[in-house]
Order: sequence, then C-alpha cells, then structure tokens
Amino acid sequence: MQQGVGGGAGWGQPGHHAAVPPQPPVPPAQGWPVPAPPAAPPHAHAPRHASPPPGPEATGHIPLPPAASGTGGATLAVLLIGPAGAGKTTVARHWASTRSVPTAHVSLDDVREWVCSGFADPQAGWNDHSEAQYRLARRTCGFAARNFLANGISCILDDAVFPDRPVVGLGGWKRHVGPALLPVVLLPGLEIVLERNAARSGNRRLSDEEVARIHGRMAGWYGSGLPIIDNSDLDVEATSRALDEALARSLTTPAF
Repeated sequence: MQQGVGGGAGWGQPGHHAAVPPQPPVPPAQGWPVPAPPAAPPHAHAPRHASPPPGPEATGHIPLPPAASGTGGATLAVLLIGPAGAGKTTVARHWASTRSVPTAHVSLDDVREWVCSGFADPQAGWNDHSEAQYRLARRTCGFAARNFLANGISCILDDAVFPDRPVVGLGGWKRHVGPALLPVVLLPGLEIVLERNAARSGNRRLSDEEVARIHGRMAGWYGSGLPIIDNSDLDVEATSRALDEALARSLTTPAF
C-alpha cells in the first residue's frame, strides 16, 4: 500500500516512500464548455441544528407512532365476574359499545329470562328447576359467544361465577366458549354492592343477606391470579377503562 498520494500534509513519511510530484490540472477539451459549479440547495447555509431535535418517542430522526393502548382492535371473548350489584351488566354494555371494533354483549340474566312460562325465580328458593335454567342459559350464552367469535365479533358475558365451583363455574364457561376466554373479576366493597342492589327492582333484587353471602364467596377470587377491579370509587366509564387495561395485560400474560 502506498501512502502520501496527493501530497496531503502528515500523510507521507520522508525516507520511506518516493514522493509523487503533483499533477497539473487537465484543461478542458477544445469546444467543451466548462461546467458551472452546482447551485446551492435552498437553506444550504442554514445551521445544522435548525431542525428540532427528535422527541422522546423517536428513535434517531425517525418518529415512532404512539403506542396502542388497551385492547385496540383485538377480537376477544371476555367473562366479567362479580356479585349482584357489582355493575357487571352496565360496565359490560358500556365497554362493548365504546370499542372501535364490533363487540357484542351477552347478558346471562337477559338470556335466563327468555323463559316466560314456568320461569324458575331463584328468589322463591333455589331448586332443581332454577339450577337447570341457569345451566341452560349459560350454555346458550356460550353458543352465542362462539358464533360471534366465528364471525370476527368480540363478545363479553357477565355472570356471578364462584371460585369454589370451578367445574360448573369458570371451567364450564371455558368449555362453552373456548380456552381463550378472558375472565376479569369486578368486586367493589360490600357497602357499595348493598347500595346498588337496593336500587334494583323485580326478581334481580336480592335480600341483603344473600348479597352479603355472595360477596363473601366472591372474595375467594383474591389470590387466584385473575385480574380484580375494585370499582367502589369508579364510575362506569372509568371502570370500563380499567377493564380494557386489565384485558390488555391478560393478552400478553394470561393469568388463568
């Protein structure tokens, strides 16, 4: 390798390489015009720091799109669990209606009340008929959810599922809907549940003793690994946002 070509200072080492004499410039050919130097582009003399520095969400000089929040456009099957008076139906309906993709809300109580003649009201006492109608309603809701999902429509169901009955509770829902079902527990304080239940009417209003019993059984979900939302101090919109955030986390790290 030869160094010192071009006579630049500091490149050649005397005594080691022969100096290369400078070459005279080659005159342009006769009749050919001498090209003019290229025109400077606009703002060529502007300082290099004229452009604003990249923001905190940029990599180098390439801005990144904002990160998607919540569940976005994912097709989901959701089971919202909670005691009577937790606000399951209201929150599920609001969450389904505010998503940017088609989402259906299937209410277990609504489906159960499709039975008009011979309806077994559990308020009159739990018996084999009321138990059978609940089982039938859950199975019907599960079939509906699977049909919605098969057509690219998300679905959210709500039910008072007890942690001490895994086979007919959460396990049954997963058999009806599918293993990808995402359960979330909605569990406000007992005083909130009692207050909301008192505002109900018809066969959906339970006695205070029954509400307290159900709420106590629901506390068994703590420690289960399922996401639990205490919406005692949250309105419907805030609870819906908390639900969406919990579902987004469940998509990346399933808890059950």
